[in-house]
Amino acid sequence: MISLNAIIESLTDQVIASPDVSISSAVIDSRQAVEGSLFIALPGERVDGHDYVQAAFDNGSQLALVDREMGSNFNVLDLREGRFDPTEIKPTLPLCLRVADALTALQALAAHQRKQYPVRTIGITGSVGKTSTKELTAALLSQKYRVLKNSGNRNNEIGLPLTLLELGEQHDIAVLEMGFYIPGEIRTLCEIAQPQVGVVTNIGTVHAERAGSQETIAKGKAELVESLPPAPIGTAILNMDDPWVRTMAHKTKASVLSYGITEAADLTANDIKTHALKRITCTLRYQGEAHQVSSPLLGEFSAYTILRGTAVALVMGMDWEGITSGLAATQINLRMHQLTLPIGAVVLDDTYNASPTSTAAALQLLSGLPGRRVAILGDMLELGVYEKSGHQSVGRTAANAADVLILVGERSRITAQTAIENGFAEEDLQWYPDSEQAAKSAANFVQKGDVVLIKGSNIMRMDKILSALKGSI
Repeated sequence: MISLNAIIESLTDQVIASPDVSISSAVIDSRQAVEGSLFIALPGERVDGHDYVQAAFDNGSQLALVDREMGSNFNVLDLREGRFDPTEIKPTLPLCLRVADALTALQALAAHQRKQYPVRTIGITGSVGKTSTKELTAALLSQKYRVLKNSGNRNNEIGLPLTLLELGEQHDIAVLEMGFYIPGEIRTLCEIAQPQVGVVTNIGTVHAERAGSQETIAKGKAELVESLPPAPIGTAILNMDDPWVRTMAHKTKASVLSYGITEAADLTANDIKTHALKRITCTLRYQGEAHQVSSPLLGEFSAYTILRGTAVALVMGMDWEGITSGLAATQINLRMHQLTLPIGAVVLDDTYNASPTSTAAALQLLSGLPGRRVAILGDMLELGVYEKSGHQSVGRTAANAADVLILVGERSRITAQTAIENGFAEEDLQWYPDSEQAAKSAANFVQKGDVVLIKGSNIMRMDKILSALKGSI
């Protein structure tokens, strides 16, 4: 972790010789503050972190980054001018460090911390598959290296810097998922993290409401490969099956390692077979050699996750024996969870979020499973101009993947209409305006032998349907 002297140096370029204070962790939630932690007071949509500085101190924080007047009750060191008199440092803790902007200061601290440790850093971005790729990549590399990865959804301008503040001598590699909402965001993350390897999964329409067109999204994701150092230090790992990603090869000075299920890619997967809800097998081909691999990941679409994790492992110098054994043994926490209800119905819990691409992949998995296939799907949000076409594409896929459709939300009327137009029986389709009403129906409808997929955007609260299924049996 970073120390008080390092914080001052990174924010003012001034080296001081006063007694140092070590920081145990960095948090933005006062409830997560522990003894010796650094609290960063950030304004949020509903609350302002400055209102919780005292709570953080009460929970053990020693330092707080603030960017507003804190009052006479707080010990404050003003760093806004970039330089200060070292005698101004008051030894009494806890201490507020006042900066011009707390978020910018957090990012500067993270960039400073990154420069202190010469780790190899992998950046991962894309519309779908970032988290599963990050988890599998980190798991594979952990067989040979000491790996830092961002946990949960810490993939944005706040979460990634917080992750990098955990970087230390105990790490060899950092595997960092990079989210995207607006153009320029990934470039900022790259300036902080300085990745040498960049992985792009695919370009979809998720977040199009904020970012604009799919072309704008592609440009934003391309900021990762544009930020990589030139070959041979930098390597861009690109999806040859996605036309938006494929063209990124011309936007980087790094080496390019392409992957896909087409013969044109450097690393390919074929003979892909799914084995119900147990595993996936495929043949990976690279540099004239073929390697049979097996993984407990679910669904045919997981072949892409395997390709991406394998590509990074190869770039990082792992051999095929380690890659193959790692793929077979690795158990990673994915957003889709499988659970069996007491009556014998199987639920695929994918309630975390939804986009047209990820929903189509989940429906593809559902279509290959035995039993009555029930798809409970909610509205997909933030699609912008792709809202209608996105729900239409899900309707077409669902018509051939499910035996029963339970749809939730106004936008899902489009899904319902499209499914019926594509041959889905109207009597096997139910529509509800919200998850509460859908939950009541689903709890009485699901029966032994069913396999049930639940998926929708977070705001649709599809988890209420899952809770109803668990509680009704």
